[in-house]
Amino acid sequence: MPPLKAYVQYGIIVFAIRLPYAARMQTRDLEWLLALAEQGHVTDTAAMLGTSQPTLSRALARLEDELGAPLFVRTTGGVRATPAGVLAVDAARDLVRRHDQLTADLATLLDPETGTVRLAFLDSMSTSLVPRVLRAFHEHSPRTRVELRQEPSQEILPDLAAGAADLAITSPQPGGDFAWAALQTERLVLVVPPGHRLRARRRVEMAELDGEELITVPVGFGFRTLVDSLYRDAGAAPTISFESQDLATIVGLVGAGLGAAVVPDSIAAAAGVHQIRITAEAARRTIGLTWPTDRPLSAPAARLRDFVVDEFGA
Repeated sequence: MPPLKAYVQYGIIVFAIRLPYAARMQTRDLEWLLALAEQGHVTDTAAMLGTSQPTLSRALARLEDELGAPLFVRTTGGVRATPAGVLAVDAARDLVRRHDQLTADLATLLDPETGTVRLAFLDSMSTSLVPRVLRAFHEHSPRTRVELRQEPSQEILPDLAAGAADLAITSPQPGGDFAWAALQTERLVLVVPPGHRLRARRRVEMAELDGEELITVPVGFGFRTLVDSLYRDAGAAPTISFESQDLATIVGLVGAGLGAAVVPDSIAAAAGVHQIRITAEAARRTIGLTWPTDRPLSAPAARLRDFVVDEFGA
C-alpha cells in the first residue's frame, strides 16, 4: 500500500496518499483516451492536448497493455474505437467524472466557500439571462468558480447525464431524471425582411405563414420542435430556406432578405428588428434551470442552484 502523509489544514487532519508516478498518470491517460475517442485522429489529438504523438501513443499502449485488449484500430481517416475501446471509453468517462467530483468535494470540504460548478447554457442565453445570473452569483459567492459550457439544446442533457455539466439553463423542460425550475418565459415573434407582405402588421396568425420561406434552427433542436409544433397546430407548413444553430445569425439572415423567422422577442429586441406578435397562446418559450436527480449535487453546484432558484425563479 502506498505510504500516507498526514498534515493539518484548516484544523482538519488530512491524509494524502503518495502514489507512484505511474499511478498518478492514470487519470491523465484516461482523459487522453477520451480526447482521442472524440477527435478520432492521433496527430490532431496530440496537438490539442499540447503533447507529442509518441507520448500520446505510449499512453494508449499503457492502457491497452493494462486492459489486455486493443482499444483503437487505424482507418483511412484516423482511428476508430474497437468494441473493447467503446467499453473502455464509457468507463473512462465515468472514472474521470468521479475523479473530478472527488477533487471538487475534497476542496469544498477544506474550504466550503470555494469549489467549481460547471454550468451549461443555451447559445441564445449568452447575452441576456446568463450574464445577469453570473454577475449576481459572483457578488453573492465570489470565491466559487463557474465553468461555462455554451451549447445547443440537444447537447446539454447528454452532458448533464454524463457529468460533464452540473447545472444547465435550457429549454424546454426535460423529462426523465432531471429536476426543473422555470426562470423566465419569452414570447415568440415573427421577424420579416424589409418590403415583406406582412411588414406593416402588428399581429399575425400562424395559419397566415403557410408556405412562407422560413429561416430556423435545424431539426433536433428544442427550439425547432417548438416552431414545428406551432405550424402543425395551425395546419400550416413552412418552406425552409436556411437553417442555422444561432438565433442571432437567423435574425441577420432575415435582414438580408433571405426569409422570415420565428424567434424569441428578446433576440429580436437585441437585434433592433421589427417584431410581429404571433397570436397563438403556445407561442412562448420557457427558460429554466435543470440538474440531474440520479446523483447528489456538489456543494458549489447546490449553492448556485439554490441562489438561481431564489433570485431568478419565475
